[in-house]
Amino acid sequence: MLINSLKIAWRNLMKSKSFSLINILGLSTGMAVVILIGLWIHDELSYDQYHKNYSAIGQMMTIQKRDGKYNAHTYIAAPLAQALRTEYPDDFKAVALTSPKSNWLLGYGDKKFNRDGMWVEPEFPEMMGLKMIKGNYAGLKDPSSIFLSQSMSSALFGNDDPINKTIRVNNTQDVKVAGIYEDLPHNTSLNGAAYFGTWSTFEALNGIARDADDAWGMHSFLCFVQLNAADNFEQVTKKVEHIPMKHLVAAESGEESVVVHPMKDWYLRSEFKTGKASGGRIQFVWLFGIIGAFVLLLACINFMNLSTARSEKRAREVGIRKAIGSMRQQLIRQFLTESVLVAIVSAIISIILVYISIGWFNQLAAKEINILWDQPLFWISIAGFTIITGLLAGSYPAFYLSSFQPVKVLKGTFRSGRFAAIPRKVLVVLQFTVSIVLIIGTIVVLRQIQHARNRPVGFAREGLIQIFINTPELRGHYDVLRDDLLKTGVVANMGQSSSPVTNLWASQVGFQWQGMDPNSVPVFGTTAVTHDFGNTVQWNITKGRDFSREFASDSSGLVLNEAAVELTGFKDPVGQIINWNGDRYHVIGVVKNIIMTSPYQPVQPGIFLLSYNWSEVINIRIKPETSLPTALASIEKVFRKHDPASPFEYKFADELYGSKFAAEERIGKLGGFFAALAIFISCLGIFGLASYVAEQRVKEIGVRKVLGASVLSIWQLLSKDFLLLVFIAFLISTPLAYLFMKNWLQSYQYRTELSWWLFGVALGGALIITISTVSYQAIRAALSNPVKSLRSE
Repeated sequence: MLINSLKIAWRNLMKSKSFSLINILGLSTGMAVVILIGLWIHDELSYDQYHKNYSAIGQMMTIQKRDGKYNAHTYIAAPLAQALRTEYPDDFKAVALTSPKSNWLLGYGDKKFNRDGMWVEPEFPEMMGLKMIKGNYAGLKDPSSIFLSQSMSSALFGNDDPINKTIRVNNTQDVKVAGIYEDLPHNTSLNGAAYFGTWSTFEALNGIARDADDAWGMHSFLCFVQLNAADNFEQVTKKVEHIPMKHLVAAESGEESVVVHPMKDWYLRSEFKTGKASGGRIQFVWLFGIIGAFVLLLACINFMNLSTARSEKRAREVGIRKAIGSMRQQLIRQFLTESVLVAIVSAIISIILVYISIGWFNQLAAKEINILWDQPLFWISIAGFTIITGLLAGSYPAFYLSSFQPVKVLKGTFRSGRFAAIPRKVLVVLQFTVSIVLIIGTIVVLRQIQHARNRPVGFAREGLIQIFINTPELRGHYDVLRDDLLKTGVVANMGQSSSPVTNLWASQVGFQWQGMDPNSVPVFGTTAVTHDFGNTVQWNITKGRDFSREFASDSSGLVLNEAAVELTGFKDPVGQIINWNGDRYHVIGVVKNIIMTSPYQPVQPGIFLLSYNWSEVINIRIKPETSLPTALASIEKVFRKHDPASPFEYKFADELYGSKFAAEERIGKLGGFFAALAIFISCLGIFGLASYVAEQRVKEIGVRKVLGASVLSIWQLLSKDFLLLVFIAFLISTPLAYLFMKNWLQSYQYRTELSWWLFGVALGGALIITISTVSYQAIRAALSNPVKSLRSE
């Protein structure tokens, strides 16, 4: 019986090749989208599951409440780790203090590489479950040891055995290789870590770390924990959250607490509001899951529409079958078999489409997704949703076609009737409602990105490069290095700073000034700069002056940004006195706000002070008339002279600033991609329906042409119904898109507005697409010879 049903289904597919092709193309495209989104969601949900203790690992986070505002961040005070070990041994299986992931120079012989890595306490590797290729976890208990990733080991030692070989860090400290671990995958928070060195080495290389053992007010490090009881994070948080306030004075630091943030939430629920996790990328997981479901629904709607539109052609078949004794259940089974067969063919094509496009999709999504060929669950999922898709797409046509009464059909009195088209029209409206919402959403995302890009950044990005100071050869030689760079003739200026101009590495409290609220605890982003920093980055002085060598008193001078002036309430800031940690400073100037952190958030109040001791970044301004390759070659020669043993590596300020938009740009591109596919699938359905309508009205068109109707009037006749449906879809989709995108924009304090023209563009685009799709069939019908269509009359 099944074989017979399949044969009949195949014959019907071959009998109407054009409609079958449209159905299969639409369904295969929709299913390919679902598979891609499913792989993307699987990658998102599996983030950090590489670590074997995934369900028990957490990261300590600091929650600060100052002036009624909450600030949550991953940086903690170093003594917290020891407090957790000694005061709560029953709750924590392991505690590890670490440095943030940062870039350090590793060298062996004449091979030297700047790579990202972390400096950790000995418990860290076993806690994270690093997969050791050589050595074991105990190797990091030696204070002078280091673990390397497999790729880092290959870069330094090739095929030689690296164990017990000595490498040099930052041209300063020798460490011994004690282990090699498997490269960490892309979907882990530790991705890109080329090494894990000991905390002892970090203290030897970093003066701040050496002095941090009792510094409860210094938040510069990370702390990872493994609980004794998995998923017990809330209970443990309640026990330990008060630890900072036992060591801090509220009047000096505001309210401060800590929470244990589970590893399963690091990536997907990284946003905090009022001190509690409130969401994050999990919203995009839900969003793209919904988009995938809707895109597949659009393809199913096409199948339903085209199947019911051709109902009159199948009506006689249904009548004969019923007349010879077929039960309705048998007819339903036959039509469902046809739809499942279409779904199976579509699924095969969709897998081919996914295989072809997965590389491009990875570039678009910044992922390293692989098709899960060897996973039984993948194939079970494919088979399951193929059958469900087939049943869903074929359910309405099956029940509709099987309901025909054989008496009317065989007497020739059957007509589908004027109301038979209503379900089809409803489904077309649903298709374009979804498509228009996706169009509007994509436009708003791209507009938000552009809105942030157009925001004044407060410095000149073009021609500015940043070089990070990783070796002692570049420290303490500012004047000589600057003179040599200026002598090249390609450098306009050079200045150093404690943070890159595209980031903010330090925020401080403890500032006081006359007239401030004694109950407030202001936080300022602090950046130490050299005399030439301002001219190098070309910041904009609005009041007072820049740091100058002509004024020795500038060693105690400050330059404030406009956000800092607003916070202090200074009406005339130049000359005002600010006390900080017992030292007295005076304000010499004000600069326009520089966007050093997120371009979507307000600029943090910032203070710039003069210091040559905190320099971590060399900022170089290339002369605009110089070609970039020539300039970089000349600059490299200078650095080779001062630090010949280190690789010359630099970063462009405009690229670093542009990377701040990467997440939103990916979402915009993915949204645009899915919107385009949704429109394509909708257009396939419109094209098929237009073809059917033109076929059904061929005699009417012939009569109209004989009576003198123009091509334009016939085009209008066939197009107006579809345009009306698109307009109805627009009326439905507009409030939905407005509410959804308004809610999305609320997560950005610096955001664009939802202008009326955005919706007009979406409507215009949908109408143009519809007209373009329908016009082919309409004009073709209008240009046909009426003699052929009326010959039988």
